[in-house]
Amino acid sequence: MRDAPAVKICGLTRLEDAQLAVELGAWALGLIFAPGSPRRCRPAEAERIAAALRRRVELAGVFVNAPLDEVARLHDRIGFTLLQLHGDEGPAYCGEAHRRTGARVIKARAVRDRGDVQALDAFRDVDYHLIDAPKGAGAEPVDLDLVRARRSHVPLILAGGLTAETVAGAAAAARAFAVDTASGTEAEPGVKDPEKLRAFFAALEAVGDASVRRAETTSGPRGVVA
Repeated sequence: MRDAPAVKICGLTRLEDAQLAVELGAWALGLIFAPGSPRRCRPAEAERIAAALRRRVELAGVFVNAPLDEVARLHDRIGFTLLQLHGDEGPAYCGEAHRRTGARVIKARAVRDRGDVQALDAFRDVDYHLIDAPKGAGAEPVDLDLVRARRSHVPLILAGGLTAETVAGAAAAARAFAVDTASGTEAEPGVKDPEKLRAFFAALEAVGDASVRRAETTSGPRGVVA
C-alpha cells in the first residue's frame, strides 16, 4: 500500500501562511533566497517562521548558485534542516553544503527531456531529487513520461505547476515521495491562498484513503491479516 505523498509548501514569505501549511500537515516549508525571485523570503521573516515552527516541520532553504559562504551564513541564522539547490550546483558543491550545515540536500532540476532526468543520476549522494517544470513553462506540469523513465533510487520530490486538480494523478504516476507546490497554491507570488492550500491537501488525503480501501479489499482491515 502506498500512502499519500508528503507535501512541501514552497515560496513562503509570511508566517501566517507557513502556520496554515503546518496545520494542514506539511512535511516541509520552502524559503527561497534566490535574488530576483518574486517569492524571495526576507531573512527576518524566515527567522520568525523558523522560531515558530522548527520543531514541527522541515525547513528548506532554497538557493540558486549561491556562494557556499552565503548558504552557511543563512543556515547559522535560520537553522535549515534541508537545502534545496536549484541552480547549476554540482555533486561536490552539494557535498560541501551538507558538510558545512549538516542539512540534508535536495538537488532540483528543471526537466525538458530524458537527458535532464539522466543528469540527476550524478547526484547519488544527495538525500532527494526534485524534478521541476522548465522555467517559463508557466503552469504547465512536468512531462510524466520523462519522470517514469527515471531509474534512480534517490527519493523523488515532484514539482512543476501542481494544483489541487492535478496533484493526485501526477503524484501517483510519478510514484513520488513528496510533492512540492508554490504557484499552484497562491493568491499572488509569495502569498498563499488558504482555500487553495486546503484543497491541495484534501486532494492528497483522497489518495491516501483510496490506498487504504485497496489494501482492505485484499488484506482485511488495517493491521489484520486476512
